[in-house]
Amino acid sequence: MKNVVDVNWLYDRLGDQQLRIIDCRFSLQHPNEGRLLYEKEHIPGAVYFDLEKDLSGKAGKHGGRHPLPQQDQLKELLEKAGIDHATTVIAYDGGEGAFASRCWWLLRYFGHDKVYVLDGGIRKWKENGYLLDHVIPAVKEKTFIPMIQENMIINHEGIQDIVQGKTMATLIDSRAKERYAGIQEPIDRVPGHIPGAVNKDWVEGLKDGLFLSGEKQEERFSDFSKTTPLIVYCGSGITATPNVLALEEAGYTNVKLYPGSYSDWISYEENEIETGEIAGSQDKG
Repeated sequence: MKNVVDVNWLYDRLGDQQLRIIDCRFSLQHPNEGRLLYEKEHIPGAVYFDLEKDLSGKAGKHGGRHPLPQQDQLKELLEKAGIDHATTVIAYDGGEGAFASRCWWLLRYFGHDKVYVLDGGIRKWKENGYLLDHVIPAVKEKTFIPMIQENMIINHEGIQDIVQGKTMATLIDSRAKERYAGIQEPIDRVPGHIPGAVNKDWVEGLKDGLFLSGEKQEERFSDFSKTTPLIVYCGSGITATPNVLALEEAGYTNVKLYPGSYSDWISYEENEIETGEIAGSQDKG
């Protein structure tokens, strides 16, 4: 797999000075839980990145619940973590894959190619009986020069153009079917989805906490053309990122993230919402 490494690979490279491990564990219900778990025990040498304090910016009227961090904010974070463009970065979470994928995507967006997700996260690490640590590592600061990859994102105006038929693309809603259909909405104030979007629940890209192979991911997305632009979103730009990773593993190259996602879309009163399990075509290509 291109974007995922297994725990055996990482274990064999512990202590590599050109390797940096990032613990991304987080709970949306209990925001301090991830850091507390990290302080209790973590993969040796790992530093901690907080989803809301480090991997997101400050939420406002628009931009969604987890907007992208400011360039200077993430640059400082990476430098203090001892990351430059020569550093190989491994991101892990509790095993769900979403928070590590957010970190993976952000570093890619900031121009860092040598970043991977640890398959199965710390759960798989523990299952293998590998050692854990509670020591907060002393890290030598490095210089990181951001090279923003604007081609990886699409903004609200771009989504409006797709919905209005001005631009041809397929919208992929990564949330659970109940949220997509508007049957259940535990977070956002308006249930439903962006008009014309199709549903591909991000959790279907994993089995037992491990990402499916590239071949299995290709089967999962077989109803999408590889020439039509694919726009991936979720509630706030977090759980869409495992789908972005899965699409890359399946061989799709024209994939963008809508960072503000559904929570940004509904922040504009004029935007329409659809409900129901089936909306739009399976492929606009």
